[in-house]
Amino acid sequence: MVELEQIHAQMFKRGLVSDVIPASKLLSFCVLPNSGNLAYARMIFDRFSKPNTFMWNTMIKGYANSNEPEEALHLYHQMVCHSVPHNNYTFPSLLKACSCLSALKETQQIHACIIKMGFSSEVYAINSLLHVYAVTDSFHSANLLFNRIPERDIVSTNSMINAYAKCGEMGKANALFRNMPERNVISWTTMIYGFVNAGLDKEALYLFHEMQVAGVKPDSVTLASTLSACACLGALDQGSWIHSYIGRNQIHIDPILGCVLIDMYAKCGNMEQALKVFGNLKKKDVSTWTAIIAGFAIYGRGRKALDWFKQMQSQNVKPNLITFTAILTACSYAGLVNEGKSLFQSMKPVYKLNPSIEHYGCMVDLLGRAGSLEEAKQLIEKMPFAPNAAIWGALLNACWIHRHLELGKEIGKLLIELDPEHHGRYIHLSSIHAAAGEWNQAIEVRRRMKDLGVRKLPGCSVISLNGIVHEFFAGNGSNLHMGEICHMWQLMAKRMRQEGYEPVTGDLLLDLEDEEKQTAIQQHSEKLAMAFGLMRSKPGVTIRIFKNLRVCEDCHRAAKLVSKIYGRDIILRDRVRFHIFREGNCSCGDYW
Repeated sequence: MVELEQIHAQMFKRGLVSDVIPASKLLSFCVLPNSGNLAYARMIFDRFSKPNTFMWNTMIKGYANSNEPEEALHLYHQMVCHSVPHNNYTFPSLLKACSCLSALKETQQIHACIIKMGFSSEVYAINSLLHVYAVTDSFHSANLLFNRIPERDIVSTNSMINAYAKCGEMGKANALFRNMPERNVISWTTMIYGFVNAGLDKEALYLFHEMQVAGVKPDSVTLASTLSACACLGALDQGSWIHSYIGRNQIHIDPILGCVLIDMYAKCGNMEQALKVFGNLKKKDVSTWTAIIAGFAIYGRGRKALDWFKQMQSQNVKPNLITFTAILTACSYAGLVNEGKSLFQSMKPVYKLNPSIEHYGCMVDLLGRAGSLEEAKQLIEKMPFAPNAAIWGALLNACWIHRHLELGKEIGKLLIELDPEHHGRYIHLSSIHAAAGEWNQAIEVRRRMKDLGVRKLPGCSVISLNGIVHEFFAGNGSNLHMGEICHMWQLMAKRMRQEGYEPVTGDLLLDLEDEEKQTAIQQHSEKLAMAFGLMRSKPGVTIRIFKNLRVCEDCHRAAKLVSKIYGRDIILRDRVRFHIFREGNCSCGDYW
């Protein structure tokens, strides 16, 4: 820019400052995102009495690529008012600004302009339109537009795949993907990202493997999405391989990729490696610090999370709302009530952050777990917004833990009205009625759930061995190794009984005989995964299990005994947190 300003001065001296060609070149440089100066470009542009189409397009492109995309739309409004002719380069940049702003109404107006001005067959404009409709979740508009394209190219097909993926139509997205004559890295990445967002993490990993077989080199976005799938599945082997791939191919680990790597290692039970990744990052922003704090939170290491929260501020990194969600969660899981209260109360006066409903939810969970149910209820009543199902759900969970059955029944009924499609609400309320000995009411809640077609989410545990992900479902005997697994569990149970193990069936609260309850509880998915892990891994190897629901009290007790009897570390991640079983003890201290 220094040299450019000197050249601009020479243009003034030589009377060339109003010459369109050199002025256009000046603008082209000034709008560059990294080396230019958009304010300087605007000054040059505003001093031109009649800027040509190229200059208007250049300024719109500059704003579309900046932190002020709304200025591109304002400028276009002036362009139309001045009746400046349009060309093929006018609309793509303008639509990019709409994409950044998720501006559907403005996109539809620009679409009308494209048709009226005769650019509806221009491929760049149509592809840009498709992209914006996908970003703004306007699936119907995207579908209509795509079906009217006479000759679809790879860009338009990728945009349509993205539209299908964003609205959860992964079957249609996959069909379109499979029929593509040619696929590029964006095609593969869009599909992988779509699978991850739809919770189809195994499918995302399979597709990543297929991508490599096809010889397509993944970029940092592909790798970040695939690492997210590894984090959800607890697929440490695959995640570590991707980390090695990044190193071998000298891919730059920016804060985004660094954050995903930290998250993957933390969620896969390897906090040491997460810390190592953090230490090797040259640039550490708020997201990477937050990822470390969140990692300690799910391990129940609240004091450690607080230490890192202080370190973060000592490095002049300001916490954001997500950071506070992480640190309040850490306090909740570790029972640090006073520390959590202090942090929550400091958000607005000290950090200038307005607590959101998520932060109130963390506080309700913190107080509820600690047994301060009345205080939690009072906090809900004082909230500046209406409580949602998650808030009441946190209080209901506390009622169940501390057996406050009357309050639990009241909240359970409220929750079913608020969230009638969520199976967990019915199960909780039914269990509370059963705990109070109200079997008729418990059965009635279950019947209502069945009549409404609400399906109970089956317990599923995942274990990754030698790079292969194995799934186990509670009470499901369809696994090929089920006979062998059940035999192994019987041997384990025999040794556990010698150590004084008695099944804890209270969590079932079904109208079953004790013997039937014991049979049901032995078929919980984490027990099946534990037996399989002992069968198929070498002595001394850590067993890592990941469950989609909260671990029950009996499985928790069994895991402690198995770790002691077999001399194995067992890392069990349930729906909310980690339990690390070692020598008969759990890292949660039986507070979960």
